[in-house]
Amino acid sequence: MSTSASRRSFFKQTAVLSAAGMVLPACESTPPKQAQIPDRLRILFQGDSITDANRDRSSIQSNDFLKGMGNGYALLAASNLLIDYPTTDWHTYNRGVSGDKVFQLSDRWEKDCLDLQPDVLSVHIGVNDFWHTLTDSYEGTVETYEKDFLKLLERTQSNFPKIKLIIGEPFVVLGGTAIDTEAWIPTFRAYQKAAADIATQMGATFIPYQQVFDTAVADQGVAYWCPDGVHPSLAGSALMAKAWIEALHKAYV
Repeated sequence: MSTSASRRSFFKQTAVLSAAGMVLPACESTPPKQAQIPDRLRILFQGDSITDANRDRSSIQSNDFLKGMGNGYALLAASNLLIDYPTTDWHTYNRGVSGDKVFQLSDRWEKDCLDLQPDVLSVHIGVNDFWHTLTDSYEGTVETYEKDFLKLLERTQSNFPKIKLIIGEPFVVLGGTAIDTEAWIPTFRAYQKAAADIATQMGATFIPYQQVFDTAVADQGVAYWCPDGVHPSLAGSALMAKAWIEALHKAYV
């Protein structure tokens, strides 16, 4: 798809998103003056179902806002960026896959990351690495998660030394319908700490999604932001998108 065609598709989709209340107010995503984001970028969103968000996996071109970006935070973040930066030559991709754990990212990394040659790689992964130990007899541990995640990012950075890494903290919203608090806490907190430690080691920008949701839920309640405690609502996805855009700006300060 040509850049002009993809932008026509984007603005058509934006009208739909705006009508649905999914476009963030411009003031919410206005970048700080010191952020120097290039005019040409390839941005890749990676992760599990929270990133996947029901995308059409048959769509492989960039900036497919009608099918390929899903209906979650990746779509909202990318669409709002193109509103704020209408003259840029940016290409965004969503390659999240529902149910994935870190080792499954690794299995498809050549095709779904390295071949796309991203300038910005955003990864939100970790919920299934823990959750599936409770539901699917998965035997991985937090040490498995940390080792595999670090190895994956080191592999990526060795191929693209200048890449900007953004790591979204895996989160759980306690009180969600799918969450047994005693089963999740405190064990899941170790996975969150591992993600934060990896971000520090790799020089990545870290998004503290747990804090973002804890703050929001205190004001409006679980059902509004993330009903099952894992998969965000439309409002929760917008919340994630806002935090993601702020992280991109920080990455280019």
